[in-house]
Amino acid sequence: MFRFVLTITSLILFTSISIGQEIKDGKDKDSLAIGKLLKHDALSTIKSIGHSFSRPIHWKGNDYLKLGGLIGGTIILSAADDEVSSFFVNQQRNFPKVVRDFGWYFGSPQNYFMANAGLYGFGVFTKNEQIRRTSVLIISSSFTTGVITSLLKGSVGRARPSSGLGNWEFDAFSKESSFNSFPSGHTSLSITAAHAIAKQFDNTWVKIGIYSIGAIPPISRLVDNAHWVTDIAFSAVVSIIVVDSIDKFLDESKSYASRFKKKNKISWNISVTPNKIGLVGTF
Repeated sequence: MFRFVLTITSLILFTSISIGQEIKDGKDKDSLAIGKLLKHDALSTIKSIGHSFSRPIHWKGNDYLKLGGLIGGTIILSAADDEVSSFFVNQQRNFPKVVRDFGWYFGSPQNYFMANAGLYGFGVFTKNEQIRRTSVLIISSSFTTGVITSLLKGSVGRARPSSGLGNWEFDAFSKESSFNSFPSGHTSLSITAAHAIAKQFDNTWVKIGIYSIGAIPPISRLVDNAHWVTDIAFSAVVSIIVVDSIDKFLDESKSYASRFKKKNKISWNISVTPNKIGLVGTF
């Protein structure tokens, strides 16, 4: 546990300093009192959460097609559940325990929000707007994906691979943890944080490093035989969609100053064809 806390603390400091380096001058630092900053950020978080949950009301034809693609793609991918599960379970013996522990602890809600609280606290006391905005994006996105995950876990009732049952075994509204496989809560939180933080950087290698860290909890859950690959994939796609939606809302609402010019902004879309399925990023 000590190693985990030390690792998270290091990540918080690295992220805070790195984001600060993305700011070219002192214009992004607020001169407002801390109390006003807290009030502003709390209001922005509430508005962001409200925006994310109200989006379905404004959906049009193409949005429903994307939803259908996500559901259809998940069903198609389920054909690989058994093979992928067997592959990762076979890696347990050689998979580093410290990495598995990091994946478990970082994806756990209490540790996850503790880490983000540290990041946000740094942003508030240094009056760094970009760091505060990043934390607001993480908190509001995590709350949204957390509610979605909780509702689906409780209602779908999919059997975990560790239960010994198949990937198409369900017990709707079951209270047993062995029927809480879909979707993956650890994946929702880790990918939400990774995507939100990676969006703050232009450097491709920094992005790759951040996404690599964010991928540890999902991979560790596969190695621990706690989830099917479709649980992981569905959660990751939903997290990316939610983060992008709230990030766009924060930009359009002008709650915070522009972070930097996004010369290589990526638009993510779900692509489903007869012979492939994937998440396509358009530059």
